[in-house]
Amino acid sequence: MRYAQRGGYTPAEQQRRERLRLQAAGRFARGDSIEEIAHDLRVTEGSVRRWRRAWRDGGAEALRSKGPVSRERLSPQQWARLELELRKGPLAHGFAHDQRWTLGRVKTLIGRLFHVGYTIEGTSKLLRRHGWSCQVPVRRAIERDEEAIAVWKAEVWPDIKGRRATWAPSSASRTRQARG
Repeated sequence: MRYAQRGGYTPAEQQRRERLRLQAAGRFARGDSIEEIAHDLRVTEGSVRRWRRAWRDGGAEALRSKGPVSRERLSPQQWARLELELRKGPLAHGFAHDQRWTLGRVKTLIGRLFHVGYTIEGTSKLLRRHGWSCQVPVRRAIERDEEAIAVWKAEVWPDIKGRRATWAPSSASRTRQARG
């Protein structure tokens, strides 16, 4: 992927961006300046220059979307099933020691269910493309002991942290040390 596309554009985002490029094509034909177009469409001047070159070489057709950067290997039905399985949780799929989905576990689940290989990065892009994101667990651990945490913060942490250094004049010079 050439640009930071958050795992690839959704079809709706691809259509929105294509509409922007085609609006720019109409403005190229009218003779509007690059700066004006960039400001009005809220894009960078570099993008408008690139679009203008493509428009000059191939017309408005050259600005149409060419589809996703990479072809998704899961069909819509497979994605729906994967989403259903993810909602069941890791325990339902044999991940008993920790109740969080990791990219490695999702990758393994995709392989088990559909016999499709994804990389960790590809799994991340797939999930983000469909609106899933990294989340903090909703519930705290059952084993969490609030009293022990309070004692640790009050008694142990101050000893580890140590006292704050007092202010003393300093110098950035290597040859002339601070006087004090």
